[in-house]
Amino acid sequence: MVLLLDADFDLRRDALPWLRARSAAAGGGGAGAGGAGVCDNDYESLHVLNVERNGNIIYTYKDNKGNIFFGLYDCETRQNEHLYTFEKDLQVVSCSVNRERTLLAASFTQSTKEGRKNELEPGSNCLTLLVEICPINNVKVLKAVDNRIWVQFLYPHVENHLSENHLLVISEEKYVEQFHIQVQEDGNRVVVKNSAHLPRERVAEDFVWAQWDMSEQRLYYIDQKKSRSVLKCIQFYANENFNLMFEAPLDISLSDSGFKLVNFGCNDLQDQDKLSEHWNLRVFTNHTGSLCVCYSPKFDSWEQITYSLFYFHKGHSKTFTVALGNADSQVTKGITFLNLDYYVAVYLPGHFFHLLNIQHPDLVCHSLFLTGNNAAIDKLPHSFLQSLSTSLVLDCSSGKLCRVLLDQSYLLQFLWNAQLDCEKVATLHCVLSCGRDAQLLETKIVRWISENVSVCHSFDLLQEFIIASSYWSIYPETSNMDQLLPYSSVLMWNTEIPGITVVTEEIALPLMKVHSFKGYWEKLNSNMEYVKYSEPHLHYHNDVVWKEWLNLISEEKTGKRRSVAYVRNIVDNAMKVISNLEARNLEPRFIPLFQEEDKHQRLLIGLMVSELKDHLLRHLLGIEKKKIEQMVLDYIAKMLDLVCQILEASWRKHNLHPWIFHPNKKACAAEFAVFRLMTRILEATHSLFLPLPPGFHTLHTILGVHCLPLHNLLHYVDHGVLRLTETAVTRLMKDLDNTEKNEKLKFSIIVRLPPLIGQKICRLWDHPLSSNIISRNHVKRLLQHYKKQPWSSLIDKSSHSIEFLPLNYFIEILTDIETSNQVPYSFEGHDNVDAKFVEEAALKHTTMLLGL
Repeated sequence: MVLLLDADFDLRRDALPWLRARSAAAGGGGAGAGGAGVCDNDYESLHVLNVERNGNIIYTYKDNKGNIFFGLYDCETRQNEHLYTFEKDLQVVSCSVNRERTLLAASFTQSTKEGRKNELEPGSNCLTLLVEICPINNVKVLKAVDNRIWVQFLYPHVENHLSENHLLVISEEKYVEQFHIQVQEDGNRVVVKNSAHLPRERVAEDFVWAQWDMSEQRLYYIDQKKSRSVLKCIQFYANENFNLMFEAPLDISLSDSGFKLVNFGCNDLQDQDKLSEHWNLRVFTNHTGSLCVCYSPKFDSWEQITYSLFYFHKGHSKTFTVALGNADSQVTKGITFLNLDYYVAVYLPGHFFHLLNIQHPDLVCHSLFLTGNNAAIDKLPHSFLQSLSTSLVLDCSSGKLCRVLLDQSYLLQFLWNAQLDCEKVATLHCVLSCGRDAQLLETKIVRWISENVSVCHSFDLLQEFIIASSYWSIYPETSNMDQLLPYSSVLMWNTEIPGITVVTEEIALPLMKVHSFKGYWEKLNSNMEYVKYSEPHLHYHNDVVWKEWLNLISEEKTGKRRSVAYVRNIVDNAMKVISNLEARNLEPRFIPLFQEEDKHQRLLIGLMVSELKDHLLRHLLGIEKKKIEQMVLDYIAKMLDLVCQILEASWRKHNLHPWIFHPNKKACAAEFAVFRLMTRILEATHSLFLPLPPGFHTLHTILGVHCLPLHNLLHYVDHGVLRLTETAVTRLMKDLDNTEKNEKLKFSIIVRLPPLIGQKICRLWDHPLSSNIISRNHVKRLLQHYKKQPWSSLIDKSSHSIEFLPLNYFIEILTDIETSNQVPYSFEGHDNVDAKFVEEAALKHTTMLLGL
C-alpha cells in the first residue's frame, strides 16, 4: 500500500495487558483501588483521550460501575501509570496532564443513561476540574457551565522544574482562556497556591474553528467577520507570554457552519461517521518554513469532489476537482489530510489518493495522483486518522498512535510500472525525498534508469534524475536550497492529469504581526520575502560557467592563457571534487574513469565550483564559508557520481569487462547498448552545461570507433558528439594496425585534432601520412615569418643529387631559414624534424600516391 503505519502505541498491546494485571492484583477491586475489572467485552470503553507534546498518551476506561479510570503511557519508559479515578458516571470530553504529572485537568458532561440523576453541579451540563495528583489531594472546579469545555496544558521546552503551569481552556462559546496555576511543594505533596483565585486571561474569542499544534505550541483559529474568514495564529512561549503571529485571509465561507476544534484531544468519535456532511480544515507546517491550509467543503455531489490547498509560503493556492467516475458509490467518509513533511497526503478511501508536493507545488507534475482503479487505494486505512504533528497520527477508533511513512517498495514498483510521464516525475521526486535508505533507493533507481533511459517523452529522465538527486542530497543542509538550486529539469508542464482539474490562484500573503523572528517564523518570513521579491530568479544556472569554459578552451587553442594563479585555483577546485568523490567510493570502480588528466573536464568542474560557491555565498547569509564550500563540493561530486553509477549499472548488466574493447574485432550488441547510453548521457549533460567524469570522452570515443562506420564516426566527431581526447587518440594509434581501413581512420582523426595535440600524436604513427602531416606543420611554422631573399643566393645546384627542381628549390629555402636562424622554433618531442626530414617525407608521400 502507499502508506505504512508504524504503531508507536496500541491500546490493546501497550495498555490493556497492564490494566488486566492491575485488576487481577487488586482482586477485581473497584475503581477506588485503581482496579477496573477489564475484560474483552469492556474494551469499547477504553480509548485514547489526548497525546501530549512529550509523546505521553492519556487514556480512559469506564468499568461496569461507571467509575472513570485515567491512565498514562510514558513513551520513553514504555510504562503505564495510574493518574486518577473518578467514582462518578460521567462522559469525558477532554483531559490533559502537566509535564511533571502533578496536575490533571479534565472536563465532563452528564451521562446520557436514562434514570441517572444529575451528577454535576446544579444548572450545569459540563464540569471542568483541576486535580492535584501528586499524590491525590484536592479537586478544584474551574468551570461549571452548560456548554462543552476542552482543556490543554502548555508544555514549554525548558529543563528546569516549573513552579507555574499554564492551562488553556477552550469553550464551545467560542473563546479561549489561559489559566496560570502556581504550585508549591509541601513535603511529599504538590499543591496549588491560591486555588480560590487562579489568574486567567482571554487569549482569543469569536472564532468558528481552532486547531492546536501540540509539537510547536501554537493555536490556529479562524475569525469569521462579515462572511470573511481570517486565519490567525498565536504562539505560546516558555513563560506566560504569547504573541499573535499573523493574520491571513482565506477565500472560503464558513458562515453558519457550526463550531469545530482540531487536535484538542481525541476527536469526538460520534462525529467521525458524519465527516462527509461537513467541511474539513487543517493547517500543516514543517521545519522548512512552509504554511499550508487544507480545505474541503461539504460534498454537494457524488460525482466529483473538490478540495483546496493554500500554499502561503509560495503565495498561491490550488483547487483540485476530482472526478469519482462512479456516481452510484456514495461517499460515506470524509477526505483525510495527512502531514508527511515535504508532502500532504489527501485521500478518500476507495476513491483516490493524492500526494501533494508542498515544497515545490508550482508544477502539478511534481505531485502524484492515484485513482480508485489502483489496487493500493483499497488498502488505505478506512478509519479516521487524526494528524497530530508531521508524520504522527492517531487512529481514534482503534486507539493506535502511528508514524505514517510512505511505502518505498510500493513507490519503486509504481515507478517501474507508471505509464504517464507526470507519474514518473512525481514518483521519482517522492522516492528521493523520503530520506530512508537513500543509497539503496538510489541504486535501484539507477538500475531502472539505465534500462529505461528513453521511456519519457515530456522530459529528459537522465536530466531529471541528476538534478533532483543532487538537490535532495544536500537539501537538508539548509531550507533555502529550493530557492537557490534547481530541483527539477522540468520548467513548465501543460499536460493534463487524467481525472483531475486544477485551478491555480494567487493569494494574499499573511500579515505578520511581530517583527522579531526566530526558528520556524524566521524561515516562513524568509519564504514570503522570496515570494515578494523573486525577481530576478535566484536559481543557479550553469550557463555562465559554460561560457567561461569555452573562453578558456579558445584561449588554449590560440596559445593565450589567463594568469597562472587563476588556472591553478580552478584545477585545485576540481581536485577537491574528485578527492571528495573518491572518499565516498572506497571500492575500485568497475569502469575506467578518473584514470586520465582530461584537462577540459577538470576546468569545467573547477569553474562550476567557483561559480556555485560565489552564488551560495551571496544568498546564504549567516552560514559559514567553510560549510558552504563543503556543500558545493558534495553537490558537484554527487552529479559526477550519478553519471558513474548509471554507467556502471549498464556495464554490469551487459557483463562488459573494463578493457574488453579490441578495435580490430566487431562490436557486440552489449557495446552498442552502452555506447547509446553514453551518447544519451552526453546529450543530457551538455544541454544543462554539466561536467562529466574525466575519462568519459575517452571511453565514449573508443566505443564509437568500435561501433560506428567511419562516415558515421566522423559525423559524430564533426558535430561534437564524440570529443577526441589525447588519451583516446593515442590508444587508437597504438592499438590499430595499418590496414587500409585503419589508415584512413587514423588520418581522418589526426587531421581533426588541435595542432598541439596533433603534433604529439603524429609521432606515434610510423607512416608516410604521419610524416607528411608533421612536415606540413613544420613548414607552416617556418614560413610564418619568412622574409624573401634575392633569387641568386638561394640555389646551389651542385648540392642536390635528385633532379626535382621544385622540391630542390623549396628544400633550399627551408635549409637557408634553418641555418640562418631567421625564426627561433622548437617542436616539442620532434627534435629530428628539419628540411631533410621534409624532403624525405615529400618523396615518400609522392611515391605512395603514384603507387611506385
